[in-house]
Amino acid sequence: MELQDPKMNGALPSDAVGYRQEREGFLASRGPAPGSKPVQFMDFEGKTSFGMSVFNLSNAIMGSGILGLAYAMAHTGVIFFLALLLCIALLSSYSIHLLLTCAGIVGIRAYEQLGQRAFGPAGKVVVAAVICLHNVGAMSSYLFIIKSELPLVISAFLYMDPAEDWFLEGSHLIIIVSVLIILPLALMKHLGYLGYTSGLSLTCMLFFLVSVIYKKFEFGCAVGRNETAMESEAPVGLPNQGLNSSCEAQMFTVDSQMSYTVPIMAFAFVCHPEVLPIYTELCQPSQRRMQAVANVSIGSMFCMYGLTATFGYLTFYSSVEAEMLHMYSRKDPLILCVRLAVLLAVTLTVPVVLFPIRRALQQLLFPGKAFSWLRHVAIALILLVLVNVLVIYVPTIRDIFGVIGSTSAPSLIFILPSIFYLRIVPSEVEPFLSWPKIRALCFGVLGVLFMAVSLGFMFANWATGQSRMSGH
Repeated sequence: MELQDPKMNGALPSDAVGYRQEREGFLASRGPAPGSKPVQFMDFEGKTSFGMSVFNLSNAIMGSGILGLAYAMAHTGVIFFLALLLCIALLSSYSIHLLLTCAGIVGIRAYEQLGQRAFGPAGKVVVAAVICLHNVGAMSSYLFIIKSELPLVISAFLYMDPAEDWFLEGSHLIIIVSVLIILPLALMKHLGYLGYTSGLSLTCMLFFLVSVIYKKFEFGCAVGRNETAMESEAPVGLPNQGLNSSCEAQMFTVDSQMSYTVPIMAFAFVCHPEVLPIYTELCQPSQRRMQAVANVSIGSMFCMYGLTATFGYLTFYSSVEAEMLHMYSRKDPLILCVRLAVLLAVTLTVPVVLFPIRRALQQLLFPGKAFSWLRHVAIALILLVLVNVLVIYVPTIRDIFGVIGSTSAPSLIFILPSIFYLRIVPSEVEPFLSWPKIRALCFGVLGVLFMAVSLGFMFANWATGQSRMSGH
């Protein structure tokens, strides 16, 4: 979706009455006065329903991060993990509130233009760069799952050996999937049309959750290490006795791998680049209505994340890997269907994540230009080629989670929304020492600390060689 420049990007409102009116809605809720033209913020009139908007935003939140949450719980403990997950969910909802408030004041529904409004051209460049970094990382993590899981699924269905057939090699398969499935969806002009694929994607991940819960009760305490790696060595008919056969779950723990676990949780909740595009296409848009979309989406994903992490962890305990699917058998029919469902879900998510990158590049390189199909297609092709090259050479999905979760995730969740709020909301409405602005300032400082601590521990792990983990 290519966003056009808004018609209203003039001076900030100078009184609280105008500010409250802006917060109530982007579009006029009453008919225009006789003889006057109704005020619209965009040439494109949103037609996406509330439910479809929830599907789109939930699909933008839900992604490859769900596969690493059991690993995060293993290195934080059940209670500590759920507390951290709840905090990040609430903070994500608050940061969306800050974004919507800023967008309502200046009449802008593009993240990059908020950056320009707050800090000029430099702010626009920084925001576009952060969005591109995060979404390229997200697309890479999705395609990495396709690269590692699709050969197993195809070989199981066709009874082939991935090592012997060149077309079952992961690097070749991600290119085929990108050309035949992802590219046609990415060429759609409007994001709202992907609501149907988003609903299918979420259904697939719900099936993944149900299967994880079922496998926990089927395995009991007999599985605690990589079943995939050991199934060729263990005698037939004997269960895999793992590292945690006593089924002792940690309620609270902290170790060196926590430098990855907290960024994984942050990475799992980032949806902010998609918020304003989804808002643009929302039917009868208003700040309150879009905040409701965000709250429903975040709440749903919190429940799904919490259940997946808990039952995944209680299946494998501390031996769980960063990509939980690696812990299950390749030959299990149910897990084979789960792999297929996860592959379908992440494949359908890639086009949704690609839209904000294309919009960011459009706003950065071609501001004010009319929509062009040639440019629309060219940007999608270049992005897919770049991400495919990255995925072919990336060593492990955990490094993607860690790096993106420690850099772009806190920037999009904490730092940028708080800075925008401090700069854009007029002092006549909210003085700098007012509680809302002090709260926004503390929110931004929290994001800076989060980034500094996560990167510090991650670099320390790399320097000391503690970042290597079993199975990767």
